[in-house]
Amino acid sequence: MTRVAVMGGGAWGTTLADLLARKGEEVTLWAREPEVVAGIARDHVNAVFLPGAPLSPAIRATNEIGAAVRDAEVLVSAAPSHAVRPVMSEAAKAVAGRPLIVSVSKGLEPEQLQPLSCVLADLFGAAAAIAVLSGPSFAEEVYRRQPTAVVAAARDEAVARRAQQVFATAQFRVYTASDVIGVELGGALKNVIAVAAGILEGLGLGSNTRAALITRGLAEITRLGVALGADPLTFAGLAGMGDLILTATGALSRNRSLGVAIGQGRTLEAALAGKQSVAEGVNTARAAVDLGRRHGVELPIAEQVTEILFRGKAPRRAIADLMERDLKAEQWR
Repeated sequence: MTRVAVMGGGAWGTTLADLLARKGEEVTLWAREPEVVAGIARDHVNAVFLPGAPLSPAIRATNEIGAAVRDAEVLVSAAPSHAVRPVMSEAAKAVAGRPLIVSVSKGLEPEQLQPLSCVLADLFGAAAAIAVLSGPSFAEEVYRRQPTAVVAAARDEAVARRAQQVFATAQFRVYTASDVIGVELGGALKNVIAVAAGILEGLGLGSNTRAALITRGLAEITRLGVALGADPLTFAGLAGMGDLILTATGALSRNRSLGVAIGQGRTLEAALAGKQSVAEGVNTARAAVDLGRRHGVELPIAEQVTEILFRGKAPRRAIADLMERDLKAEQWR
């Protein structure tokens, strides 16, 4: 039995805590929200972020970071991207030993424009055992034990294999990879393309437009990834194409749903109002554009999504600006 601390009580953190507890691991779930902790402790349900989903009664919930991580052998970093540094900074102060640290959040740190594995390395040290878990995986479907395949990436093969063994079940298949930056960028940037896909749907546009967006969105993600040292083949796999297709087309996608609301004429503020869960694509769009400019990489779709979300640009004007750009080759050898 492995002692696991899951840091973040959102839908994904809760689902992974349930998966690991039912596998037989000793799981503590840290959540910021007192009502989440109380609901799991009393009723074995996270009614805020995963309603209607009875959880393993073996999960222990707490809102004290020190109590959650002190003896953990595995730390699962599951807070929203903007909260990873403050949450895991407290965890780093309290943890004993050298646990395996697995990042499962999908985003970029907005201030430093860093992948989240870099944030964790800042906090726990360059020698820390850090892996990234990503791929096409809606929390609700994983909770319902629907067959799912993801990737555990780490620079050290032994670390990747350890993460693989911790999370793998008969319904949750985990592959290993060494391309940490590629796996992380695929998981983060697909949310931006999913917002764009939702905008198209909200406008009533069809399959041609969606296919063009997804394909060119993947090219955009790959360009930035390669500039940052990623392997382009990563983006043809689960953490790239797989996660992009799921998030841009799936009915359970929060980012796509937010885009639909924007496409139907709602403002960003109105589309976000009353939402408990985070649509990571909102903050990632702006961060991705800034990161692209830093590395001299053109990200036209992310730029237009940013204009729509934060500067009130009309979606149809944004589409026209994309379509009327200078003509160029898709590939040329």
